[in-house]
Amino acid sequence: MQYQVKALHGFGGIEGLTVDALDVDEARRQVERMGYQVLTLKPKREWAGLSFSPRSQTFPLVLFSQELVALLGAGLSLLEALETLAEKERRPDLNRILQDILTKLREGQPLSVALQHFPRSFTPLYVATIRASERTGDLGEALTRFVVYQSQLESVRKKLVSASIYPLVLLATGGLVMAFLLFYVVPKFSRVYEDVRGNLPFLSQLLLQWGKLLEAHGSEVLMGGLLAIAGCVYGITRPAVKGWAIERLWAVPSLGSRWHVYELARFYRTLGMLLRGGIPIVQALGMVAGLLPPMLRSQLSLATGDIREGKSVSHAMERRGLTTPVALRMLRVGERSGQMGEMMERIAAFYDEEIARWVEWLSRLIEPVLMAVIGLVIGTIVVLMYFPIFELAGSIQ
Repeated sequence: MQYQVKALHGFGGIEGLTVDALDVDEARRQVERMGYQVLTLKPKREWAGLSFSPRSQTFPLVLFSQELVALLGAGLSLLEALETLAEKERRPDLNRILQDILTKLREGQPLSVALQHFPRSFTPLYVATIRASERTGDLGEALTRFVVYQSQLESVRKKLVSASIYPLVLLATGGLVMAFLLFYVVPKFSRVYEDVRGNLPFLSQLLLQWGKLLEAHGSEVLMGGLLAIAGCVYGITRPAVKGWAIERLWAVPSLGSRWHVYELARFYRTLGMLLRGGIPIVQALGMVAGLLPPMLRSQLSLATGDIREGKSVSHAMERRGLTTPVALRMLRVGERSGQMGEMMERIAAFYDEEIARWVEWLSRLIEPVLMAVIGLVIGTIVVLMYFPIFELAGSIQ
């Protein structure tokens, strides 16, 4: 959900921000982590969860980082590199953002502070990465690390999307065929069989009654169906409904465990990138809390408290259910070697491979099952429509 915020910056200016968060408290924490003092905070008003205002173009964060790394590696200063990117940018919205960043840099502000003024374009995670690099002086390495991080997340997302395309196409095709049969063919058949008498199967009688209902009240049924679809779409956009659906899916044994592994992989990858960038563990945990679903976010808060009290990271993660046996051993190795950030990225890579194998297995299983189910449903509808023909043939004989 989006929230509109009026906040006071440390330099004395009042600014308007828009942040995405699950609730008011999380939105307030996001703004305060960016260095602002919240004055007012309220939900952004949108009709039915949809905004009709013209959308600004999405800032290409990965491309921006790649080009900035290339220019810095060629020997340009930060100011010269940003001026070059602004000169080549032809999209007005994006060019204006770059020009505003240049203005703030010329005023003497650090890059991280300049980026904080554009929370819709630069995430708190990105700003924190830049801020950590300013302390160590390795901006190019930090940007490269962020690009690799985003590429790895995108790779996992593409695997999940590509595995779901064919099943979705099957469902859409089967649904269209069934809709054609139920809403067009069956009413025609019911009109032809209107005077048929005989001992038809119960399901055939139901199918003919459905056809007669569409013949008599087709517009009302269509309107009711459209309203039901609109209600489902509206419900999906509600945070409470999303949370309820996630909890139900999380409770499914096999799916819930794999989802848990996927969330942990993203969590450890992001945390590892921040630790390698020089951000302290407690601060990094606070920054990545928003990546986890609500049921794990509370556990992370407890684990953060344990770490503040002096407990080891591996002990805190194990105690709060934020690890697996393999990850626990790797965390202990990271604690002994002092390379916790690198070890967390290795944990994420291990999880990614496990998820990829499971997705491949599931896609191979679900495709034939879907084809069989759709074929069975369509075949049943066709056979039930032809039972009256068999009854007519019997009466003629």
